[in-house]
Parts: sequence; C-alpha cells; structure tokens
Amino acid sequence: METGSWIVMGAFALLTGLLLLKVRLLHRAAKEMEEAFLDRLRTDSNVLLDTSSCDPYMRGLASGINTGLRRLRLERHRYQQGDLELKNAVTNISHDLRTPLTAVCGYLDLLKKEQMSDTARRYLEIIEERTEVLKQLTEELFRYSMTLSSEESENLEELSLNRILEDSLSAYYAVLKGCRIVPEVSMPDADVCRRVNRSALIRIFANILSNAVKYSDGDLAVTLRDTGELIFQNHASSLTEVEAGRLFDRYYTVENAAGSTGLGLSIARILTERMGGTIDGELEQGVLTIRLCFPA
Repeated sequence: METGSWIVMGAFALLTGLLLLKVRLLHRAAKEMEEAFLDRLRTDSNVLLDTSSCDPYMRGLASGINTGLRRLRLERHRYQQGDLELKNAVTNISHDLRTPLTAVCGYLDLLKKEQMSDTARRYLEIIEERTEVLKQLTEELFRYSMTLSSEESENLEELSLNRILEDSLSAYYAVLKGCRIVPEVSMPDADVCRRVNRSALIRIFANILSNAVKYSDGDLAVTLRDTGELIFQNHASSLTEVEAGRLFDRYYTVENAAGSTGLGLSIARILTERMGGTIDGELEQGVLTIRLCFPA
C-alpha cells in the first residue's frame, strides 16, 4: 500500500512538473510573439511572425496575427499612396491658384485708379477684400503642403526658447495691439534651452498667436516654464469644448473663424511632433489653453 502511494505521488509530481514546463514554454512563446508584433508595428517590414512553440493554439494565434498584419500592411500602403497623392494635389492646386490670383490683384489695383461712381467703388472694395481673403487662404494651403514635404524641422540646434518667444511676440505686437490684446508674459530669467529648429518654432508661435487673435475675448497670457512647457491662455467665449478639441484637426474650421482654412494649429502640431515635442488644447470655464512642451 505504501509503495502504491509513492507511485501515485511520483506520477503527480511528474505531471505537475510537465505542466509547469508547458506553461513556461507558453509564456516564453507569448513574450516572443509580443516583441515580434511590436517590432512589426514599428517598422514597415514584410517579415511575418514566427513562434518557437509547437503548441497548436499558439501557432494558430501567430497565424491569425499574421493575417491581421497582412491586412494592416495593405491598408498602410493604401493610406501612404493616397496621402502622397493628396499632398501632390494640394501643392499643385495651391500653386496653380496663386498665379491667377496675383493677376487679379494687379488688375484690381489698376481699376482703382480709374474714374467710377461711388457705388462701383464700394463694389470694387468688396471684391478686393474677398480676393485678399482668398489669397491668404491659398497661401495657407500652400504653406501646409510645403510643411508636409519639408524636412526643415529635423535640422535641430540648441536654442533659447525665451529668445525665440520674445522675438515672436515682438513680431506679432502690431497685430495684437490692433485687436486690443496686451499679452501678459511670464518666463524665467535663465535661458530655457532645447534642441529645436528656429524657423519651425517661429512658425509654431505665429500660428498659436494667430489663433489667439481669432478667438480671444481681448486677453492673452503667455507662460514659459523652466521645464520647457509653454502655455498660451485666453478667454474664448465664441468656442465650445467640442470646437476647442478639434482645433488641431486638418481643415476643421470654427463657423465664426472667417478667412481660415483650419490648418494653422495642424501645422503647429506637425512641426512640434517632428521636433520631439507635444502640443494640445482644452477649453475649461471659457478659457482656451494651448500647451506646448519640449522635454529636456
């Protein structure tokens, strides 16, 4: 009887050991598949997943993931091709529009020198104003298409965020003053230096300040922290939380934002992320806050 008990216990121990070994091998195979899957997502590779496990369920899982990877790769290629075609189309259209618009503006200048009635002159002023808006929209569309294809933000150098922010605010002073906006600026005395592209950062600040001009109720607070975080805040009673959350979407425009293509903050996001930074916005209790951060 005692011998039989030892045999049963030995068999149970052997079975337990085999099960633990099986579980360990399954864990290792799952870990390998996880790392391989993340690698396939990071790189545009045609290599599919493989597994060292002989377990039919694990091999079935790998086969299912490979099917999903094939579909994902196909959709990615379609998206890239479509995105490239869209970029080329936008560039060509915006470029083609610039030439006739320049000619129209030239003839309008000539027409203003001619004798005409007060009514005709008023109509001419309306045409000139709308033509100028169309010209600005075309330029913004052209700049957006050039931003997508440009690599300028990849040429980084160690620069002072304080100095670039001061220069940008100075350049926008006349526009802000014309809208009766006196910005309250707060920044540390010591330089906050980050690896950025100067021209790209100037464009980011210009687009954010332009956005403040469109939606501000007359105030603007600009804060630079020594952590590399920049905060732009203003009251924006004309915005809703939904509209504020979509300000960074391509081509999204708020109804009261006349003369806008909705590309300014989208361009700011593209340039910021290319330089390793982050940008987002939120509306809380009527105050629009745009946060821009370049980590050390």
